[in-house]
Amino acid sequence: MSTAPTVDVHAHVLLPEVEALVAGLPGLAEAKALDARRNGPAALAVSGSMVRERVPELTDPAVRLAAMDAQGVDVQLVSPSPSHYHYWADEETAEQVYRLANEATAAHCSAAPDRLRGLGLVPLQHPGHTVRALDHALDQGLLGVELSSHAPGRELSDPAYAPLWTRAEETGALVFLHPFGCTLDERLDRWYLSNTVGQPVENAVALSHLIFSGVLDRHPGLRLIAAHGGGYLPTHIGRSDHAWSARSDAGAGCAHPPSSYLKRLYFDSLVHDPHVLRELVRTAGADRVLLGSDFPFDMGTEDPVGALRASGLADADFHAVRGGNAAALLRKN
Repeated sequence: MSTAPTVDVHAHVLLPEVEALVAGLPGLAEAKALDARRNGPAALAVSGSMVRERVPELTDPAVRLAAMDAQGVDVQLVSPSPSHYHYWADEETAEQVYRLANEATAAHCSAAPDRLRGLGLVPLQHPGHTVRALDHALDQGLLGVELSSHAPGRELSDPAYAPLWTRAEETGALVFLHPFGCTLDERLDRWYLSNTVGQPVENAVALSHLIFSGVLDRHPGLRLIAAHGGGYLPTHIGRSDHAWSARSDAGAGCAHPPSSYLKRLYFDSLVHDPHVLRELVRTAGADRVLLGSDFPFDMGTEDPVGALRASGLADADFHAVRGGNAAALLRKN
């Protein structure tokens, strides 16, 4: 695996076309107001400035490729900025959003198809449209889809999503779980807790729904990548195992201890702590962790390979996470 390319599975593209499409539509103002309450004014001010400064990296393939060269990254798996989910949209608008997002992401990646691979979007708020959206993404040459930790009124354990999981299994599509927003709302509206605490919480909740509900039992071939190292779940999985064995309500939905399902999932390496990364590798397995940077946002890392090297993994595990695992995963498409 030491000869495998270096593959970053967590990188984003900004799609002005999508934002132009939804501008002024009913529901957008309410969604923005909710986002403002959840994040707080200080976080919004900093985030707005940060994104504006990084528009070239987010939109221009040439700038992206130059940054990849500087990082020593050969291939990026590019997903739309989660701000493009727009789960407030009605059915007609939602279809326009995912089609435009899929097509625009594919066009961005077409600038360097040997180095940029893409993911599309699905409208989780309309489960009946998710299979069609996944098929559309695959038709554009994308490798799968990105989705959040929940939609309004629906968790990922909702039976309405069973056709999506089935279709993703059938096609070998990748599913990238990347939360946007946290339902703890104003409790996290200072000090950027909405992200530093909220994102790991949302990852852990969403993965727990998939595990405890039996979704992963029913769909063992699902190829799901969890952003941010899966949040709090992998490092606190012992508590889940204890509940599964000690309580009838916790153990009723899935066939095996929750920790066993970590080895069926994939996780990016973006945990910001070498000790946590080592624990992630221990609990999930070195073959289930993939390099991730969150390019080019400020909550990512500008040196993903260096961050991985700092964890002190064995040489074989280092190269597996650096690119060997992802290269094999991407080749299956």
